[in-house]
Amino acid sequence: MMDVCLFGVGLIGRVHAGNLSRHPRVRLRYIVDPNREAAGKVAAMTGAEIADTETVMNDPAVKMVFIASATRTHAELAMAAAAKGKAIFCEKPIDLDLKRTDECLAAVEKAGVPFQIGFNRRFDPSFRALKERLAAGEIGAVEQVIITSRDPEPETEEALAGGGGVFREMTIHDFDMARNLLGEEPVELFATGSSLVAPQYRKLGDYDTAMFILRTAFGRQCHINNSVRAAYGYDQRIEVHGANGMLQAGNRLPTSVEMFGGKGISRDKPYYFFVERYAESYAAEIDHFITCVETGRKPAVTASDGRKAMILCEAALASTRSGRFEPVKL
Repeated sequence: MMDVCLFGVGLIGRVHAGNLSRHPRVRLRYIVDPNREAAGKVAAMTGAEIADTETVMNDPAVKMVFIASATRTHAELAMAAAAKGKAIFCEKPIDLDLKRTDECLAAVEKAGVPFQIGFNRRFDPSFRALKERLAAGEIGAVEQVIITSRDPEPETEEALAGGGGVFREMTIHDFDMARNLLGEEPVELFATGSSLVAPQYRKLGDYDTAMFILRTAFGRQCHINNSVRAAYGYDQRIEVHGANGMLQAGNRLPTSVEMFGGKGISRDKPYYFFVERYAESYAAEIDHFITCVETGRKPAVTASDGRKAMILCEAALASTRSGRFEPVKL
């Protein structure tokens, strides 16, 4: 049983803490977080020990680190872990600066350690099944990909100010799924963004409503639509249209019960938030990474995938801010 450390016990960190503490082949040995109260609560629930970064990095028994701390700390922690020969699982994005991202990737490559980026949606059972059936040729050559991704409610101003913006924190997942499903890299991107939902987005120069069009060299297209407000719950859908048909993956509902009556037909709303909607994918990505470390296999989602998705985020921002309604060449 390998010892592991978790950096960060915010919302996503707590999800990872639960999955790591339940995993049969690792022991969550350490938790590192500047918020001692939050760290103490998670440590009490998981049996982990609260530690500092230096202790973790210098402990040869720690074979893996899971980085779910603030975005600004990701690259530094990943490079420190790489220098000590530890396998790295890192939440997206690696860094908000592409140069810093490249420095991190170079350090990881030089160390030769396993690195997996936290694009959990690739491990969602429905999205993964769609990808497998697509790869099997069920609908022929891909022509169009449509991704709908809407949060149930806006972020607070405090949360927004501490992050990298909607494109880098939210749309980055959709850009990764677009790359995964199109089968080739986009060469052109058009984006348009608005602030329609909450005043804090406009105040911080961010967007709460956005649409994106991506095109590959072959001419395949992807349309992504984002909103931070969906009154009916967490809206996550994918549609892929091909030469011989279409594949769809719809929203996940708490139950499949439907009521048929004189006034209409009703069913459950989608799960309200990402923790519930993607619970299975978070457990699956952790298990995949642990298995890769044990067997020496390369993780399915690498640091390079994180970098390429980040390039799309930067292009989307450039396209939106230009105000010219013109695509950006990639």
